[in-house]
Amino acid sequence: MDRRVSGPGNGQKLQGCERDGRRGSESIMAEQVALSRTQVCGILREELYQGDAFHQSETHIFIIMGASGDLAKKKIYPTIWWLFRDGLLPENTFIVGYARSRLTVADIRKQSEPYFKATPEEKPKLEEFFSRNSYVAGQYDHVASYEHLNNHMNTLCQGSPANRLFYLALPPTVYEAVTKNIRETCMSQTGWNRVIVEKPFGRDLQSSDRLSNHISSLFCEDQIYRIDHYLGKEMVQNLMVLRFANRIFSPIWNRDNVACVILTFKEPFGTEGRGGYFDEFGIIRDVMQNHLLQMLCLVAMEKPASTDSDDVRDEKVKVLKCISEAQLENVVLGQYVGNPNGEGEATKGYLDDPTVPRGSTTATFAAVVLYVENERWDGVPFILRCGKALNERKAEVRLQFRDVAGDIFQQQCKRNELVIRVQPNEAVYTKMMTKKPGMFFNPEESELDLTYGNRYKNVKLPDAYERLILDVFCGSQMHFVRR
Repeated sequence: MDRRVSGPGNGQKLQGCERDGRRGSESIMAEQVALSRTQVCGILREELYQGDAFHQSETHIFIIMGASGDLAKKKIYPTIWWLFRDGLLPENTFIVGYARSRLTVADIRKQSEPYFKATPEEKPKLEEFFSRNSYVAGQYDHVASYEHLNNHMNTLCQGSPANRLFYLALPPTVYEAVTKNIRETCMSQTGWNRVIVEKPFGRDLQSSDRLSNHISSLFCEDQIYRIDHYLGKEMVQNLMVLRFANRIFSPIWNRDNVACVILTFKEPFGTEGRGGYFDEFGIIRDVMQNHLLQMLCLVAMEKPASTDSDDVRDEKVKVLKCISEAQLENVVLGQYVGNPNGEGEATKGYLDDPTVPRGSTTATFAAVVLYVENERWDGVPFILRCGKALNERKAEVRLQFRDVAGDIFQQQCKRNELVIRVQPNEAVYTKMMTKKPGMFFNPEESELDLTYGNRYKNVKLPDAYERLILDVFCGSQMHFVRR
């Protein structure tokens, strides 16, 4: 079981590490205003290594279950490389890939290295990184395979205290067998154990509850990290700061002033050969019930007692309990079709993808209106909309405020809006009315715009997975989903 220690400086609880009153990774990331990426990484490394977040005498083993898959290739291996390159991992860290395929480290390198974005100057560091990698082939439901994996990990730590972090980059259909075998065979006896669980968590409420109950029967809650990578994105994390660190928003963030909240996720491409996977889940399970619902919680939640993980997640849960069941008349579903005047993939509809089952009715677009039935938000529609093969790539939160009472401009005024653009080109801007320059006394819509690319030109924002995996090493669950 993970150790729980409260740092005297801020009362925050972290699993497996103490803060000793020092700043955590979240507060350091907030100081990026005038810092380059290298400087930020240096501060993080200094702060983390001075504390007990990383015990340098201990071995840390990062195990990627499903190492041969797409997620591991495109996201997990590159993320671990970036953290290693920037000196943010514990000094004695090893990476172990596990999958059914008969592969070698050279095979893993060949398929994942194109996503590393490594420069020629980083070649020596890259060689060092792969020297810390190993690979074990085995079945997901055979105890003997896990015994072999455990023996391999024991050889890495050579008798020293060891912490183990398991990343389940796997379909949920094998979660039960994998977690059971990890618990019975592969747990460290000399350090902490943590498990990262990828979405989707089941297909419906019943299967989600069954899976959650199964995992909770094997691990303590402070060992389970249910990851939604959107919670690691800069502007999603910025929602809490915007709301609770700016006095101007407090009086207007309620049903008396907000007309509606629109949460949008758009992708300009279709399934493009991945229809078999997508068709099993659809756009609602793939995007709406995780990414958009988590952003809704951050918009609607009450101010937490602190930035402690439990305090923040408690407030999110309260929001979810207040959301009324969606009504059928407030739901729109759709499926994209080919554009005969388009080019390339644009000419193909969802059912034209050979990996999609014939006659599938799986939704590739969904819009739903939800209501949070509490004192702050009663009657305010939260409009969630998401889809594939749309006109642009965009994810944003848009608060539209009510009309100004007593209109004296003869209906020339538009509603004010606060927009938090998550991707691409992170930005926060307010749409408001100002006088149009010139002789006439006419209002026009303009923007107070904070585009991060313009304001923070010397700062390269960390990838969402970088933030979240570093959080797991530190034992911080603030940006992870709770039951």
